[in-house]
Amino acid sequence: MNVITKQILLDDGRTIEIETGRLAKQADGSAVVKMGGTMLLATVTAAKEVKEGTDFMPLTVDYKEKYYSAGRYPGGFMKREGKSSDYEILISRLIDRPIRPLWPDDFHLEVFVNVWLISAENDIQPDALAGLAASCALATSDLPFGGPISEVRVARINGQFKINPNFSEMAASDLELMVAATEENIMMVEGEMKEVSEHDMLEAIKFAHEEIKKHCRIQKELIAELGNDVKRDYPHDVEDEDLRKAVHEACYNKCLELAKSAKPKHEREDGFNAIRDEFLATIPEEELEEKEPLVNRYFGHEQKEAMRNMILDEGLRLDGRKTDEVRPIWCAVDYLPCAHGSAIFTRGETQSLATVTLGTKLDMKEMDEVLIQGDQQFVLHYNFPPFATGDAKPQRGVGRREIGHGNLAMRALKPVIPMMPENPYAVRVVSDILESNGSSSMASVCGGCLALMDAGVQITKPVAGVAMGLITDEKDPNNRYAILTDILGDEDHLGDMDFKVTGTKDGITATQMDIKVDGLSYDVLAKALEQARQGRMHIMGEMLKTIDKPREDYKPFVPRIKSFEVDKEFIGAIIGKGGETIQKIQAETGAVINIDEIDGKGVVDIATNDAEAMQKAYDWIMGICAVPEVGEVYHGKVTSILEFGAFVEILPGKEGLLHISELDWGKTEKVEDILHEGDEVDVKLLELDAKTGKLRLSRRALLEKPEGYVEPVRRPRPNGDRREGRNGERRDDRRGGDRRDSRPRNNDRGERRPRGERHSDNKPAEE
Repeated sequence: MNVITKQILLDDGRTIEIETGRLAKQADGSAVVKMGGTMLLATVTAAKEVKEGTDFMPLTVDYKEKYYSAGRYPGGFMKREGKSSDYEILISRLIDRPIRPLWPDDFHLEVFVNVWLISAENDIQPDALAGLAASCALATSDLPFGGPISEVRVARINGQFKINPNFSEMAASDLELMVAATEENIMMVEGEMKEVSEHDMLEAIKFAHEEIKKHCRIQKELIAELGNDVKRDYPHDVEDEDLRKAVHEACYNKCLELAKSAKPKHEREDGFNAIRDEFLATIPEEELEEKEPLVNRYFGHEQKEAMRNMILDEGLRLDGRKTDEVRPIWCAVDYLPCAHGSAIFTRGETQSLATVTLGTKLDMKEMDEVLIQGDQQFVLHYNFPPFATGDAKPQRGVGRREIGHGNLAMRALKPVIPMMPENPYAVRVVSDILESNGSSSMASVCGGCLALMDAGVQITKPVAGVAMGLITDEKDPNNRYAILTDILGDEDHLGDMDFKVTGTKDGITATQMDIKVDGLSYDVLAKALEQARQGRMHIMGEMLKTIDKPREDYKPFVPRIKSFEVDKEFIGAIIGKGGETIQKIQAETGAVINIDEIDGKGVVDIATNDAEAMQKAYDWIMGICAVPEVGEVYHGKVTSILEFGAFVEILPGKEGLLHISELDWGKTEKVEDILHEGDEVDVKLLELDAKTGKLRLSRRALLEKPEGYVEPVRRPRPNGDRREGRNGERRDDRRGGDRRDSRPRNNDRGERRPRGERHSDNKPAEE
């Protein structure tokens, strides 16, 4: 067993260990990356033959977190890991995007990269190590991967940048970026910020890249020690230089002419297809089957070169715009009369229908990842149906791209949405893309912001987003380039970088970059970010013409939520045994009630559209939480009748004993002579036992004393009154009371005789 171990020392003294040669040795490449108690196993395998008709890089990346890594059982009925969660898909994309461009253009073997979290220390964020683990596995293989790469999280905590901070440190962060790079070039950036400047974001990227360079050098040492510098041979594309030249001569100028025509998307696509088909018609039929795939590949190259040269040489774009020009924008709000909030955002040929739904805490998304649990108050869901691009095909489940785009838009808006306790609502934004030709994720940000303001959500500031592109001269990328504002789909596909930037007027809230060109300088990035800021401000100005601030109130049909605090000691009483009390309140009022303990206090939310029901539920709960005061008068309800008195509920869940002697000024033979179960009665609280919580009530104290009435002399109770029932009072077991107190009574008030005194049923009560 040839086990090789390498170490990476971080600036703060922590170490990352890389090990290969011990686990998963039958894979084409495998490695374990460890930091503290967190371990990730990465493997890579590749097919031996190319699938027929494959003309792209068929790479599949899967990141999975094993619940055993943290000593937890998976949720659900099956109690085992199932399909990837949204979180795992997002991490898979963070691995995929930087490694996908680093393969030879003619490499078409299927490649599978799997990264597993197999041990998880609670405070270490494993996703920051996933890209490094994948690259290490590729480095140990004989596949022609153009890395190595690494990926780190950089956060600014209390004004200082830190690499791969722990979970517990993130609350103090105002900037969080995932940065992936080779030793020479930045490949990918994604993250969220709290309105930071473009300069600060660039400094964070530079800081991350310096750390990544160390990781790449360690991997190169690993490759040299393994001795696998020679990579495997693979089936290369068949080339026909004469055919390539013929396609160029016949198609390039036609493609350039069509690119300059500024036709709409579908007309332009039809035009390019016609040029290609015209050339295919010149090929003898018996050669067509063999040469058509080559023609398609060569024609795609000519199409790409024509459009790139048009932009670099003449500053023209496919739709006739200047490089820094944004397409026409129109917006509308309150478009859907029954939605809590709605908006349409249209920019050129891209259109988002955005909606907002407000719910209670019960509607919040539950997070149950291996290391992340809790409720997610704000979510944004992005949907991309085939008809948005005119495709005639069925719509299946949500894809990875939709999850990724939705996450970016969610991170863009999250910093401006008020959270609990200021905002008690669960907030769901949905962006349905109705048309697409360039950055539907940024349309989702803009449409989502408009819909939030239409719904009356008091966002702190409006947010807008713009997608940018970059076209460079491959020979001189830092001196001959064009930065494109508000890119089209074709410009995204054919360009050297696409990056999306969102923010308020005061700074960036989220970004996503994918860089496909080597040697791009930070000066070019800085210029691109400044042009993006200008484009973002233009888009925001157009948005604010439709609605410039949140509505002062929610729509009439939005459930109102009344949120208030109670002492945490009352939480159990409000909920009741098995939830009986809270369910009863909800059933009788129709309100939805949620109660949580937050920072040592009970926080109650009542949600309903009915003001009367809201008040009834509120009064009910406040009654449960009220502390009875001696001397106060209460309007109560008789809950039970006993020989010696009645129990009266004076507040929700609080009963006291109304003794038979306190019913009236005169002698009462039977409680039923005055009260029956279910009667309502006014009583005065005479006594509250601080230790037991027992309440002693009186009806008599509220009645006018009869003229000439003389109070009977009562014998003292030598052992105290031991009768208790609800709230601690004992009762006579012979009449359905407490068996622990079954001694005979010696008067009509139920008082006990002293121990040892004989009992006689005929002896009159002593006055």
